[in-house]
Amino acid sequence: EIGRIAVHVSCNDIAASGAEPIGIMVTLLIPPGASMASVEKIMKQLANTATASNVDILGGHTEVTDAVNRFVINVTAVGKTIGKNVVKTSGARPGDSLILTKTAGLEGTAILAFGNQKELAKQFGSPLVIEGKKLMAQLSVVKEGLIAARQGVHAMHDVTEGGVLGAVWEMCDASGCGAEIYKDSIPVLEVTKTICNYFNINPLKLISSGCMLIATESGPTLIEMLADQGVQATVIGKATEKRSRLLLTETGAVMIPSPKSDELYKVKKKVSDDTDGTV
Repeated sequence: EIGRIAVHVSCNDIAASGAEPIGIMVTLLIPPGASMASVEKIMKQLANTATASNVDILGGHTEVTDAVNRFVINVTAVGKTIGKNVVKTSGARPGDSLILTKTAGLEGTAILAFGNQKELAKQFGSPLVIEGKKLMAQLSVVKEGLIAARQGVHAMHDVTEGGVLGAVWEMCDASGCGAEIYKDSIPVLEVTKTICNYFNINPLKLISSGCMLIATESGPTLIEMLADQGVQATVIGKATEKRSRLLLTETGAVMIPSPKSDELYKVKKKVSDDTDGTV
């Protein structure tokens, strides 16, 4: 599903700034020997996802090259905002509520379900695989990004590599603050738990496009606004003046490690060559 993912994650970056995506430019690098059917499949994914996301494909480049041994897509997204109202990752303030939209590990669950269909179906049955693959339809955070921007939030960060914990660390690092995160408050689907347990993956560190991390002083108001538009949102913690980043559990508190020092990419080996390998 590389075409679908490429559109969503690029538009999500625009939305995390509080802007509305309006177009994308796509460069597709094709390995020698790739079938025309595979190319057509990716092109259809790009076109259909762009249409569903209300963005235009403005242009780009397509090339067969031996510089790659799998499909590589580079997407530049273009967006617009009103005036200079750009939301930054670095805007979180001590006392802000930290809100997570949807559930942790959405993208990673979908990637693993697509890339390991036979193995997971044999172990847990086809319904679980189908449920995991359906999560691919939830990867856009454009709706919540625009709603949050209108509400006047302090910071946003779309949750990608490093998962929820990685996003918390990065927002705090950019903002010069700390955080207290309540582990039991982070929503995780049962299908995500099942797949992560099977592959020995922490779902809070699994790539999570489809989730937006938001810092705001008006948590209940924003959650109500999002709920009115059908977007699930949960307060998972708060920003603190102390620079420590803590994950609070029933048995105590543990430090949230830097994404640069922690082993965040072990799941890569579980993803088949049919995916883009980004986890």
